[in-house]
Amino acid sequence: MNKRLLLLVSMLLLGAVFNANAQQPIVIKFSHVVARDTPKGMAAERFKELAEQRTAGKVKVEVYPNSQLYKDGEEMEALQLGAVQMLAPSMSKFGPMGLPQFELFDLPYIFPNRDVLHKVTQGSVGRDLFKLLEPKGIVGLAYWDNGFKMMSANKPLRMPADYKGLKMRIKSSKVLEAQMRALGVQPQVMAFSEVYQAMQTGVVDGSENSLPNFYTQKFFEVQKYLSLTAHGYDGYAVIVNKAFWDGLPANIRATLEKAMQEASDYENELSLKENQDDIGKIKASGRCEVIALTDAEQAALRKALVPVQKEMAPRIGAKWIEAVQKEAAALGYKD
Repeated sequence: MNKRLLLLVSMLLLGAVFNANAQQPIVIKFSHVVARDTPKGMAAERFKELAEQRTAGKVKVEVYPNSQLYKDGEEMEALQLGAVQMLAPSMSKFGPMGLPQFELFDLPYIFPNRDVLHKVTQGSVGRDLFKLLEPKGIVGLAYWDNGFKMMSANKPLRMPADYKGLKMRIKSSKVLEAQMRALGVQPQVMAFSEVYQAMQTGVVDGSENSLPNFYTQKFFEVQKYLSLTAHGYDGYAVIVNKAFWDGLPANIRATLEKAMQEASDYENELSLKENQDDIGKIKASGRCEVIALTDAEQAALRKALVPVQKEMAPRIGAKWIEAVQKEAAALGYKD
């Protein structure tokens, strides 16, 4: 009788432990390198809110902005090792991993506007690019806009000759190196978290940035001029550790996919509004002159940079560039 009672108590205790463990939430550590009040930062928070609400607390999303966990040169390895589950890196980060196809997004003047961009990212080209990540242990979930990039420095940048000899910070990307060298610039690869100080101390003379990043990182405090070049696209890929993602219950994964889609729609619209609003905020600071290029100045910059597309075709793959051009042509745009 005592043995039966002991067995029953043991079974009840095991059941209690199992239930307690079963109720522990699935934790997603979502790390990124920009400020919380950027479109990316706010969309990460929106995903957290939706994921936790829609799964009734079965999933807990911990968001770590501003390189709190990892700098942008460290985060990819952390994801692959499973130290974090989710990131939203710039797509140029995939080049050093052996996936130069993603440097397609770094090409100057490849996307004439947001319509063409979204036809690429939300269509078959975007999906096919994400498939390339899977052998690296990564699943691509969404593309997030950060806007088109502008050039800044402590001297006015109007014509291509104005760039010659400058030291400009770039992300790690062979395409961006080629772009800057086409302007006679010395490209300096540097972690995003180090850029403000580098500008402040003169380690670099300037950089290219989206307007939300330029404003939220307060680069207007250490750069005298911002030229509205809109020469290239700055965007992110929301990615997740493949082993973690594949190991989720199917219903949880479907719920998170839906939450990510809604967060992505929110991010892309927020990015558009922020880009429009931040020009006014930068002007209002009184510390940085905003330069609107004339049509002739924009044409000269375009003429200097468009050849980079052909130069980088062997690295990226001509078929990817042609696929973007095909999507642009379908919407009535021709280079």
